[in-house]
Amino acid sequence: MGQKVHPTGIRLGIVKDHSSVWYSGGKDYADKLNQDLIVRNIIKKRLANASVSKVDIERPAGSARVVIHSARPGIVIGRKGEDVERLRTEIQKVMQCSVNINIEEKSRSECNEIWSSGCKDTGKWKTWWCGDCEV
Repeated sequence: MGQKVHPTGIRLGIVKDHSSVWYSGGKDYADKLNQDLIVRNIIKKRLANASVSKVDIERPAGSARVVIHSARPGIVIGRKGEDVERLRTEIQKVMQCSVNINIEEKSRSECNEIWSSGCKDTGKWKTWWCGDCEV
């Protein structure tokens, strides 16, 4: 059998960047990693129909920056920015520091791993057109 290599792992640092950019001493590493996973799950659940393709988390000193790449930024922002503010306060409770949320618009052709545009029946992610999805 041939040796299989994960497609993202082989490209990290060359073509792709890490989705979490921060440094932690020793004891804090597990806590920060767990916080990142919780934040990604919160975003995945709250923005299920916003066509989110990628979430980047950066932690400069004493704060956090969350970049949400979405094909539908209006759904992420909400009316008068209410949804973003609610999301920011929820993430601040988890991360326990000040959080800045940036939303970047991606065109549908750039979104290759859309969380919400997978089949609605199965709940699985799809990276191709299956006919049953709203893409």
